[in-house]
Amino acid sequence: MNQAPSLADWATDRGDKWRDHLDDLEAELEPLNTPLAEALALARPARIADLGCGGGGASRGIFDVAPKGSEVIGFDVSPSLIEAARQRNSDRSDQLPFEVADLQTASPPSDRFDRLMSRFGVMFFPEPEAAFRNLARWLKPDGRFAFAVWAAPEENLWLSKLKHVVANYVDVPKPEPDAPGPFRYADVSTFVPLLSDSGFADVQATTWRQSIPVGGYLPARQAAEFAVAAFGIGSLLDELDHATKLIATETLADFFREYETDGVVRMPAAAHIVSGVPA
Repeated sequence: MNQAPSLADWATDRGDKWRDHLDDLEAELEPLNTPLAEALALARPARIADLGCGGGGASRGIFDVAPKGSEVIGFDVSPSLIEAARQRNSDRSDQLPFEVADLQTASPPSDRFDRLMSRFGVMFFPEPEAAFRNLARWLKPDGRFAFAVWAAPEENLWLSKLKHVVANYVDVPKPEPDAPGPFRYADVSTFVPLLSDSGFADVQATTWRQSIPVGGYLPARQAAEFAVAAFGIGSLLDELDHATKLIATETLADFFREYETDGVVRMPAAAHIVSGVPA
């Protein structure tokens, strides 16, 4: 069994689970909006597609810093996340709409985009070559893209430590090579040529490193409870009896306490910001 979520998972259970913890997840990932905006090089009003937009946090973040007159349209395969994004951004519905779409197969819009962006939404395609070839057709000839993907697990202990703790109590399936999952493109040297072969050019990658607030400004115990509840691998602990699950959660909380300052757990994180233009 592979615990890495697939596109089909995001369309159903995984998307629903993400929605249940949306405020905390969006707060945790908000620091990535700045490097994404910089990579998009938004010098003039632009029509922007947010790919795998989730609850719309990145869509809103980019919209707020984009030049006046810009439009951001969020796309996600999960109906529940799109509904949440619409509710959370109802005050900007004209300029910040959201649509359910399978980005691997969805036809390019007649009015193509100036920019494509994604904050951790492009690692789950079952057929990535087909998906990126399709998405390259969404860009105008003078367009640009910027995708954020997680770097190596050892640089993202906020998640990899959870896997280590879980493995002390239950068997954790070994991920299949190149399977959909959060660290699929941790080795960015494989991602860059994939994009270059799929219709993009001048593909470049930089690595962003900064601390993120685990669960969005939570103390250690609550951050541990959030991690166990929100991230897919934490669901393996549901196989345990209640007392043992509490012990596992407290073990993770003890680790998080090493990073707690002023009641907030902030942990180092690393992501690759991969950008380029249409070929």
